Amino acid sequence: VQLQASGGGLVQAGASLRLSCTASGGTFNNYAVGWFRQAPGKEHEFVSAIGRSTAITTYGASVKGRFTISRDSAKNTVYLQMNSLKPEDTAVYYCAAGRVPGMNSAPAIDKAQYEYWGQGTLVTVSS
Repeated sequence: VQLQASGGGLVQAGASLRLSCTASGGTFNNYAVGWFRQAPGKEHEFVSAIGRSTAITTYGASVKGRFTISRDSAKNTVYLQMNSLKPEDTAVYYCAAGRVPGMNSAPAIDKAQYEYWGQGTLVTVSS
């Protein structure tokens, strides 16, 4: 599975962005998809994930209530809608895919559970 992340950019605090993660080369619907971010000098931070079922989502504490993850299986794409952006959201955002056993399996928040990674897209939020 190859993943392509896109949609990053430079915005002011309070603005919105939508990131996309498009997959090719595999059966995308068999995978949970997660978003992680890495700010300069920091470790990867879990942002959000969605299971094979669109009803199963989870969010990191710092983004809960501001970000929304969704998936369009017909387009092999997972989206991360980011609202009310803050300067501390500045980071490179990575999407990743990992197998889960069933449609109702919860997606992992541990990056080690994800097998495939996209190249990352930079989000910069100015104050």
